[in-house]
Amino acid sequence: MAEHHLTEQLQGTYHYTIGPYADPVLRIQPGDIVVVDTQDAFGGKITDESTLPSQVLTMPYVNPQSGPIFVEGAEKGDALAVTIRAIEPRGPQPRGTTCLVPHFGGLTGTDKTVTLQEPLPEVVRKSVVTEEGVSWTGNLTLPYEPFLGTIGTSPEIESVASLKPDRHGGNMDLPGVGPGSTLYLPVQTPGALLYLGDGHAIQGDGELCGVAVEIATRTTLEIDVVAGWSLGWPRLENDEWITSIGSARPLEDAARVAYADLIDWMVSDHGFDQLDAYLLLSQVGRVRLGNMVDPNYTVGASISKQYLI
Repeated sequence: MAEHHLTEQLQGTYHYTIGPYADPVLRIQPGDIVVVDTQDAFGGKITDESTLPSQVLTMPYVNPQSGPIFVEGAEKGDALAVTIRAIEPRGPQPRGTTCLVPHFGGLTGTDKTVTLQEPLPEVVRKSVVTEEGVSWTGNLTLPYEPFLGTIGTSPEIESVASLKPDRHGGNMDLPGVGPGSTLYLPVQTPGALLYLGDGHAIQGDGELCGVAVEIATRTTLEIDVVAGWSLGWPRLENDEWITSIGSARPLEDAARVAYADLIDWMVSDHGFDQLDAYLLLSQVGRVRLGNMVDPNYTVGASISKQYLI
């Protein structure tokens, strides 16, 4: 097992799409450890509360991705197992950024939900972020609950915008994709070509305004290959739960995708009859809303391991 450090200097150019056409910045063996220095979703351009998003951001050039990382031996039909060991905040304080971006968010008109109203005012909040907490206001500190908003493997032929979640993973914004969890991603191209970024210090379900507390991170991953495990959608596991992740519009289709894949997982790996799994999930299944703001919406459907055969 080797350990690699993908620094900003080694990365050089960050990517705004996830696909098979970028040259790998790193080649690793299955089981290796990779420490990745990710940028925040704004590439560090929002430096203070007087810097408005419209002044410094050029859509769709947001959500820069580190990678791609080539995993030797990974082939189409395998799964990539990405265990997240740590996510540390990095960069100068106040390093956390959340804001209102014009025509983006769950409670405003957007380019896909068009209204005649003017966009909401631009508001930027910068926060001191440490592993002890997120300073929200003078008397309110939020917990530090880090996860990767965006992580995915390359599709076979498409290059997908880093803002869009789909079968390959991508911008799922699902709390839980953090330390102590293993994310399983479908391999569609030789080497898998793993991309990641968009670190969040904390985020509520749905990422309601479209922006979490965005941070640059130093993320430590253990990356392995599960040969012959052909996945249709990303899956997540920790000590307590297994979770299938679906991304689609409308939102109920994302939930259907996630629950249907979870049933398939219960049948193939845990000995359930399909209809028995359907009945059981109707009683003890849980869903978590990753995002309700991206080009596709994301839902994680879960079952506690105490119910698995």
